[in-house]
Amino acid sequence: LAALHSTAPEPAPQQGPSSPMSKQAEIPGVAAVIAVASGKGGVGKSTTALNLALGLRDLGLRVGLLDADIYGPSVPRLTGIRQKPELNDDKKMIPLARFGLAIMSIGFLVEEETAMIWRGPMVMSAVTQMLRDVQLGTLDVLVVDMPPGTGDTQLTLAHDIPLQSASIIAAPQD
Repeated sequence: LAALHSTAPEPAPQQGPSSPMSKQAEIPGVAAVIAVASGKGGVGKSTTALNLALGLRDLGLRVGLLDADIYGPSVPRLTGIRQKPELNDDKKMIPLARFGLAIMSIGFLVEEETAMIWRGPMVMSAVTQMLRDVQLGTLDVLVVDMPPGTGDTQLTLAHDIPLQSASIIAAPQD
């Protein structure tokens, strides 16, 4: 966490054109991205992501929370947010504010009981829009509540976004 308090970002490692990380594009205004992931649903990933964001906020950091769980967004329920985000003059969504966090979720854009039956490209398009078409402002940390599992969404995010850290949430089971 000490690295998150530094004022000057470290230079990105040099990536050759054949590097799988050469496609990574920083999110404007966001100094660090932390992914919170799990191999399956129902293990407390969203609760952990929200609590991590709140803890970082309590350390004095400017923090955002992105609920990238397209199929089961939990952040609207965890935060009690029911309204939809507005658009700024550049047609970018303005994240909703709660608890001193900038918060964005697909759950703010669809009704809670709506079944999301989307295939990989549609899911990735929605996640990309929430990363690129949202006016996050200046953040020290963006905590991303990833969808459960190890599919295209997780792999593409890890490939396209320069993650500074990741937490994997697991529950003991046979």
